[in-house]
Formats: sequence, C-alpha cells, structure tokens
Amino acid sequence: MKFTLSWLKDHLDTDATLEQICERLTMIGLEVEEVDDKASFKPFVIAKVLSAEKHPQADKLKVLSVDTGMGKPVQVVCGAPNARAGLVGAFAAAGTYVPGIAVTLAVGNIRGVESHGMMCSEKELEISDDHDGIIDLPDDAPVGTSFATYYGIDDPVIEINLTPNRPDCTSVHGIARDLAASGMGTLKTRPAPTFAVSGETPVKVALDFSAEDKHLCPGFALRLVRGVKNGPSPAWMQKQLRAIGQRPINALVDITNYMTFDQGRPLHVFDAAKVKGNLTVRRAKDGETVLALDTKEYKLNPANVVISDEKGIESIGGIMGGEHSGCDENTIDVLIESALWDPLNIARTGRAHSIITDARYRFERGVDPEYMVPGLERATELVLELCGGTPAKTDVVGYEGYTPKAVTFPLSEVKRLTGLDVSRDESLAILGRLGFKVDGTGDTVAVQVPSWRPDVDGKADLVEEVMRIHGIDEIKPQPLPRLADVNARILTTLQIRTRLAKRVLATRGMLEAVTWSFIPADQATLFGGGSAALKLENPIAADMSDMRPSLLPGLLTAAQRNADKGHGDVAIFEVSGTYENDTAEGQRRVAGGIRRGTATLNGQGRLWSNKDKGGGKPIDVYDAKADALAVLEAMGFPAANLQIEQGGPAWYHPGRSGTIKMGPKLVIGHFGEFHPRTLEALDVSGALCGFEIVIDKLPEPKKKATRTKPVLELSPFQAVKRDFAFIVDRKVDAGAILRAAGSADRKLISGVTVFDVFEGASLGEDKKSIAIEVSIQPSDRTLTDEDFEALTARIIANVEKSTGGVLRG
Repeated sequence: MKFTLSWLKDHLDTDATLEQICERLTMIGLEVEEVDDKASFKPFVIAKVLSAEKHPQADKLKVLSVDTGMGKPVQVVCGAPNARAGLVGAFAAAGTYVPGIAVTLAVGNIRGVESHGMMCSEKELEISDDHDGIIDLPDDAPVGTSFATYYGIDDPVIEINLTPNRPDCTSVHGIARDLAASGMGTLKTRPAPTFAVSGETPVKVALDFSAEDKHLCPGFALRLVRGVKNGPSPAWMQKQLRAIGQRPINALVDITNYMTFDQGRPLHVFDAAKVKGNLTVRRAKDGETVLALDTKEYKLNPANVVISDEKGIESIGGIMGGEHSGCDENTIDVLIESALWDPLNIARTGRAHSIITDARYRFERGVDPEYMVPGLERATELVLELCGGTPAKTDVVGYEGYTPKAVTFPLSEVKRLTGLDVSRDESLAILGRLGFKVDGTGDTVAVQVPSWRPDVDGKADLVEEVMRIHGIDEIKPQPLPRLADVNARILTTLQIRTRLAKRVLATRGMLEAVTWSFIPADQATLFGGGSAALKLENPIAADMSDMRPSLLPGLLTAAQRNADKGHGDVAIFEVSGTYENDTAEGQRRVAGGIRRGTATLNGQGRLWSNKDKGGGKPIDVYDAKADALAVLEAMGFPAANLQIEQGGPAWYHPGRSGTIKMGPKLVIGHFGEFHPRTLEALDVSGALCGFEIVIDKLPEPKKKATRTKPVLELSPFQAVKRDFAFIVDRKVDAGAILRAAGSADRKLISGVTVFDVFEGASLGEDKKSIAIEVSIQPSDRTLTDEDFEALTARIIANVEKSTGGVLRG
C-alpha cells in the first residue's frame, strides 16, 4: 500500500515529521517497507534562459545561456523546439541524476560546443509522458529555488507492508485513523456529500442467484449521472495517482482509482450509452468470454461472477471492467457502480485467471459494507465537481444492512496475554478511537466491532488492538519463571531422540539432507506406499504426487545427483517424517541414512594409506548395520538387547540385509544393501547401503526415582576371558549363540563377542563353526576352578539347548 505524505495529511491533522510518522506506523503494526523522500529531485532548480542562439554546427540545436540563480550564467546545448530567451524552466547541472531517463549528466561536447547541464522536460522529471519540449513555467517563478518544491513533486511516498488481515488500512483514510488513535494527530472528517438529485436511475439491477449463492454479491448500488464532460483529471489528482504508480487516464476513471486508494472503496464506471437494457449480476456461463480493460480476452466459467446487460458480459464483478462499456472523452452519461463481493470468490477468480487489480486486492480482503452507499455518494460528488452533470437517485439492491459483531471483553486479558499494565480507561479509550463501541461499567465489557474490521472476532483480537496502540515497545523483557523442578525436562522424548540421532550420525561422518516429503507414485509403490489416501490432490509437480512411505527414495536419488556431478562417495542422512496412512498415528518419525561408493566410517577414496583401515573399499551391509545400531545405542538401546534377523523389505538385497527387533514382534528398523531391481527402478547406480530406524516405535524409558547417576562401582577382582567354538547348522544366526551364552549368568558374564566363523568339509555338510569370546567379571570374590567349570558347563548347555550347537573338539 503506497501513499504520499501530503495525501495522508488530507486525512490527518498532524505536525509530526516524516520520520516520526514512519516510526509510529511500524510500531502500530503497519510496517513501513520503503520511503521515497524524493531526494533525487533536490538538485533540480528553477532557471531562466537569458539567450537562445542557433548552434553553429546543427540546425535543430540551440546554445542557451541559463541563469540558475548562482551568479554566472551556464551554457547549455538544447534541442527542444520551445527553447527561447525568457523561458523559465527546470535546470539540472552536470553530475545530476535524471530519473526519467536514468542518466547521470556529465559535461558534454555536442558538435563542438560544451554543454554544462540540461533544461528538463516533464518526462525527464517523471511528471508526465510529455517529451515534446522543456518545462515552461510562469515568468514569476523564483529563479534559483527548488523546482521540486515549487512544482510539488517533492512529496515523500511511503509504502507499508500490509498484512492480509487489515483490509481497513488499504485506504489512506484507514491508515490515518490508526495513526490518530495512536496519538499522532487528529483524524479529519469530511462532511457528507450534499447535492440535488433528479429522477430515477433508469437502468435496473437484478441479482440472479439462488438462495445458496446470495453471498456472492451481498449488495449492489448504481447511479446514473447525466451530462458529464469527461477529460483530464485535475493536476492535484494526477500527481497523487502518479506518485503511487498509477497512470492517469481520464477524470472518470481517475476518480474511481482515487476512491480506491483514498477510501478503500473500489468502484466502476460504465458509459451508460454502451449499456443495453438492464444489468444482471450472475454466475458466468461456461465458455463465456469478455474483453477486459487490460485488452485481454478472458474465458469464464460458472465459478466466476459477472455483470451483464442484454448483449452480454460488461464486467468481471469486483475484479475488472469490460472494454466495451469503458468511459472515454465521448462519454456523456455515466453509470457509477458500488457493490459488495464475496472475498473468497474474488480471490479464486483472480487467481484462476491471473488477474491482479487494486479492486481485487481490496475485495478479497473484505471492504467496509456500510461504506458501499456513502462511497458512491462521495464518488458522485467528485464527478459533479470535476465533470459536471446531473445525478439521479441511487438504486440499491440486495443489501440487508450490517449487524455488528459483539465481543465480550474481560479487560484483565490485556495483562494476562501481553504483560502490559494498561488502565481500564486507557483500554476503552483506545478501542473508542479505533471505532469500537463499548458498553459496560465493570471489568468485563461488551464491545461492538465496526463494519470496517472484519478481522476482529474475539477477545484476543481486542487485546492486540490495545497492545499495538498502547505500544508494543512498552512490553518489558522478563525472564521465564523458574520451574519448581530445576532438572525438569523441557523437550519431549521424541525431540530428544531426534536430536540424538542427528548428532550421532553427524559424528559418523554423514551429512544431513532435507528431501521432499512427496515423491513420484512409482517410487512410493516401490517402497511399500502408493495408497489412494496418501495421494496429493494438488501436487506441486506431476512427479511429486504421493506422500513418502520411506526416506530412502529421496536419499538415494539425492546421492545419484551428487554422483552425476562428480561426488560419488557420499554419506547422507535425514531424520524426518514418513507416512503409512492418512491418520495421525500413521505418520512416523524415522532416522534414515545411506552410504555410497567408499564412504565408510573410516574414510573414503582410493588412498593407499586407508587400505588397512577400511578406506578405499566399497561400503557393504555391515556399514549400514553399524550406523543403525549407533543410532539405537545413542538412544539408550544397547545392541545386546536387540534381535537382528536376516532379510528385510523387498527393496533390500535378500542375502545382505537385516531386520532389527525388540522382542519377537516389535520391528524397529531395517538395514542392508539395496536390491539391484530397486536401484534400476530408481535409475541409481553404484555400491549403496542404507538403514531406517523408526524412532517413535521405541518404547519410552522407564521413569526413575532420580535422574542422578548411580555411584561408580569398579570390581577389584581380575577379569577373565574364555573362548568357545561351537559347531552349528549353517542357518543358525551368530546372535542366537551370543544371547544363549550371555544368559548363562548375567551377573558374572559382562560381554560376549564373535571372533571367528569357519566353514569346511571337515565339519560336515551344512555345518559351520562359530567361535565366541566370553568376558567374565567377578564382583565379590575371586573365582575358583570349580566356579569356572560350573559356568562353562552352563554356557555349553545353554547354547546346545537354544541352537543345537555342539562344542567343537
């Protein structure tokens, strides 16, 4: 929203400076985005041409001697046809930036004659498009003074960044009302228009809507003005419109544009002679077209509301008029329309046809319904003042009046919600200055919302009004109250685990990625998704149609994009949401990651020094397993308490993948190398492995009486290690042997690890040998040989019972 300082002062009686006004606007929520103080016009001065001699080398040029009021005359070469001795105009010295032509002047040499500046045209000073001659001022214009001040083009322009919930401030009057309420002057009130009317408006209006569609046009006012004389609008109006970027057209059109910005009341004028019969406001028919004022033809549909006469559409209601019935210099009788339109329908129509107008901007936010008729009266007054004519009576249809919203307002809410100590009297005075009507004498009052504030619905909105006018800067910073429990946890378990997962994966050399939450349908199906419930109704692209069932498709394609650009060894992860169905429970928080090429934990690339440390070798299933278990370890779930089974979902390699469980039924993740068919379907290549851990499936930790760490207890007795080798069936998992051996005596056995696996004909068909190391840590005494023999017997018996394994001789 743009306006000039002088325009604002037409509505606000204030002595405040430009800086004070801008600061106050921002403080009351109307953030100033830009201020053009017209400093670029300061160098231009009023100058008088003392002589104008023919240029010796050019017939169309003249050499001027110009008095700039600085003493010695200045020589200027000029090609303007109206350049003459005695002319008083606008002069720009060398070094001046001329905005109309975007040029910084320099001392020039034109056909052998030096020129030390320029006599300017109106176009060069952005006054108009006239470039036929230089500016010709009255003879009494004060030479040597500021041209911008004399001509009135030094009026600063203020632009505010208006939020969508403030339709009342889409007008200069509304902005002035807010400033006056904040104490920045007094709001000027213009007396109601008074003029004589003659006869009825012969053109009648019908609102052709069903009962369900009446909201599309809640009111329509129309007036005929006979005998107008259309022409250019007055200079003051043209200056105001041009200053905010509007192009003056003619008086009738300029009046409607002026009313749009001055009062926030969009209007439309029809040339009455071009309107055939009565007007009907209705839904457009499918395929109907209209040639609009922007000279574009729009194909409409029943979702659009139009104004039509007996011959066809004359206007897209609330958005743009038609070219056919537009006003020009031949217009004699004019129909002035002031109507109300449904904001949602206006927004949808404008968006569907890519039409952006100042009328749409206001109607889709909501205009003041009570100003529909007064706005028409004010526009009629301007038409009579600038174009003459005789007005007929106004014909109003459809409007049923405005019923003010009533809000019960406990004044204590101001303190509760903002921390501000605002007295009762001040709170009520602020609301009164903003146009709210207050009724009541206690601490809770009834407030009626004015018609121009559709954004105010409840008591919190009223608190906001009091707060912004009293002063947001009056809210003093205060520390958060001390919680009763010093060590109380602030973050949720899921938030803590999300942070832990990100941190541990980053420490393992992986980079965090952020991928799209929606993926192509074929990828979703490939990774277990693709249900109709997870398809987007309005995807941002045709290949982004489904909510992702897994993080892996996005990570795999991201890795391939990196590889295509020469970065093949990548390790990336993401901790985010996946979607099993369209319910809240179906959204999961998952930690997932992939490694490609040689991006192992111990390094990457083909360095000779890395060969013995794991670097230089392609990644494999064990790298993915290590990443997955690291995430779980960081969250407090040791690998010893987990069950790992061979195999995983179909997108993993069946022989090089695993499933992580907690207990026999709870699956919490998968890891492994990817199936070649999966990589082929994604158009991804290379050595790739990955994992996913469903964080929110992990059980909540048991609550402890205290969060204090237990006392460190170290055993004074020597730890002992014993090795065992068992012959088992080839299908037996090593994990089963570890669990069986570890359960032989949980107090004595502190750890069990696999250190060798052997297969050979000497063991028998489909047999293998798995060797384990058992760490034994006594805590209360030194173990005897009998103790070790008993423990060994229990270990062998447990393994034999659980796996069928036999101690290898």
